Amino acid sequence: MTDYSTVDFESLVALAGDDEVVTHSYVRDVPLPSGRTLALLTLDNGRDHTRPSTLGAATLLEYATTLDRLRARAAAGEIHAVAVTGKPFILAAGADLSKVAEIPDKETAKKFVQLGHHALGRLSTVGVPSFVFYNGLALGGGLEIGLHADYRTVDASVPALALPEVFLGLVPGWGGATILPNLIGIENALKVVIENPLKQNRTLTAKDALDLGIADVIFPSVNFLEDSIRWADAVISGDIAVSRPNAPGRIERLVKWDAAIGIAIKTLKRRIGPVPQAPYAALELMRAAKGGTRAEGFQREDEVLADLIAGDQLQASVYAFNLVQKRTKRPAGAPDADVAKKVTKVGVIGAGYMATQLALLFVRRLRVPVVITDIDQARVDTSVARIRDEIDALLGKGRVSPDEANRLKALVTGTTDKADFADCDWVIEAVFEELEIKQDVFAEIERIVSAETVLATNTSSLSVEQIGAKLAHPERLVGFHFFTPVAVMPLIEVVRTPHTDDATLSTAMVTARNLKKNAVITADTPGFVVNRVLAKLLGEAMYAVDNGTPFAVVDQAIAPLGLPMPPSQLLDLVGLKVGAHVLDTHHAAFPDRFYRSENLHRLADHGALLDKDDAGRVKGFDKGAMKILSGGTTPLGADEILVRLQDGLADEVRRMLDDGVVAAPEDIDLCMILGAGFPFQMGGVTPYLDRVGASERVFGDTFHHPPVRGVGD
Repeated sequence: MTDYSTVDFESLVALAGDDEVVTHSYVRDVPLPSGRTLALLTLDNGRDHTRPSTLGAATLLEYATTLDRLRARAAAGEIHAVAVTGKPFILAAGADLSKVAEIPDKETAKKFVQLGHHALGRLSTVGVPSFVFYNGLALGGGLEIGLHADYRTVDASVPALALPEVFLGLVPGWGGATILPNLIGIENALKVVIENPLKQNRTLTAKDALDLGIADVIFPSVNFLEDSIRWADAVISGDIAVSRPNAPGRIERLVKWDAAIGIAIKTLKRRIGPVPQAPYAALELMRAAKGGTRAEGFQREDEVLADLIAGDQLQASVYAFNLVQKRTKRPAGAPDADVAKKVTKVGVIGAGYMATQLALLFVRRLRVPVVITDIDQARVDTSVARIRDEIDALLGKGRVSPDEANRLKALVTGTTDKADFADCDWVIEAVFEELEIKQDVFAEIERIVSAETVLATNTSSLSVEQIGAKLAHPERLVGFHFFTPVAVMPLIEVVRTPHTDDATLSTAMVTARNLKKNAVITADTPGFVVNRVLAKLLGEAMYAVDNGTPFAVVDQAIAPLGLPMPPSQLLDLVGLKVGAHVLDTHHAAFPDRFYRSENLHRLADHGALLDKDDAGRVKGFDKGAMKILSGGTTPLGADEILVRLQDGLADEVRRMLDDGVVAAPEDIDLCMILGAGFPFQMGGVTPYLDRVGASERVFGDTFHHPPVRGVGD
């Protein structure tokens, strides 16, 4: 086993230089009611809560040195327990990703991983009972700090605890993959390490941590530290015996463990395909954690995490992460927020599935009255009832209080009388995707609302400018394109027409932010960004099918993009008729670049492409659908399909940039990551096209200068 004390960690501090914001380890002795002494170590980087404490090389070395001193004091009988907590609202947010991405090679990466084990593992060897008091945000290495302790408490108000590593192209490599499954059981650990990160980076609440067994006890925030200290004293004294019902037993290790890993692998292959490395690496580490010692597990983590840090996918993930964390906060082309109009009442035109989702989102996030209209009262009543049922479901899950649920339900009303829209500040339509219908709807509503009301359309394929052709004041119209499911997908494409004024655009951007969505401003062009890129992908897929290539071969050929689903499942998700309409629209706008498929229209008329079981899981291709495909006698090979797609995407992305559809390549990447699930580990579509050489093949250049390290080099 590796003796971490012999590794030269000081070189890591020199490598970071003065750039690291060091999180210091401050210790004070706390007298306990029993007469014993607890050494309380507080992690604090000296910044306010807007700069979370992170774990760099200097931080980890100081933490290790501090724990070594405490071990010496424990051996001398000066202290009887050690506890670790954080500055207000934060324990630690893990390693600083920007610093991790700057690690130059695998050897250095391995040394950094070993430093994490060396430092965090010190808490388990202090010689007296050890505790971690999760007083605030604890992500990645921050959560792993606690796994090395004997006992853990959690503040009921902690906003998030998580191991998000696999989402970012890493694994929980400072003990998480080894200790966690042995603490809370393999199935619970799979939820924390694999399932949650791949569900839009879902985090745990304090109660979740308690229920899973990550924390042993939960206390209200008002006296959290005092209660935790008293509880620790009672544990030390033997007055409280801590039980862990989720800890794995012999049967779980013999029977359930490998089965759970096997199911997880099959699920991952179905959901995300084989391209992402980190989730599968984490699963193998967790499989191995069933037996052996911690030291052996840590050594496996050292090797796996070092490989990932030095590899392409982490570098791509850091680029994507920085886009989502930073560029979304400063959207390109956004007017000053000060010119935005206040939104105190929202009108939703339409009462179908999409309109209902929009109304629910607006009432939940804005907490303002929302009125729904349609031509049929029964349809309106059904929509309102669905929204109220959804709010009741949130109440049942504990996501809203009873009082809040009642307030939200009272804010939603429905009507067939558009006069009720007169005092709306914001009106959004989600009616049938037919130009004349949308034009007439807005022309009618404009005569009712005030001159200050912003009009928004959720169109996905029509020209926003043409939708506003019958408006007296088209400057008040903006595109506001959501993605399904509305509650989950984080992107809104905000479409500015040549007439949209700054006040309207600013209102749209502020409203998107208040809805807790990320907004990217696009020009008014067919498909905007996401649908234009997906139309290219689906068009190339159908071109291959129409030439006689089996659908299964097409799906396999496009798998290296790492998309959440293959083209066949994407068509099934959006709907075959919608898919055909999208291709037709783009073909009409750009006939020389976008393909129109007769076979797709035949499939749309047939009504099915995939054969699915009662739970909606794909079993294969619908046999009837395969029989109606016709016309192809020159099938394409998988490599040919992929290169055609790569080159077609590079050409189209360049045209979008040349035409000013968005401000920069980063905005296209952001749209594809947030709106189409383009995987973090691919780093966005433009670095991918650089890396595979498509950018150079098509126009002799690359999109990114300099390229992301490992992506586009």
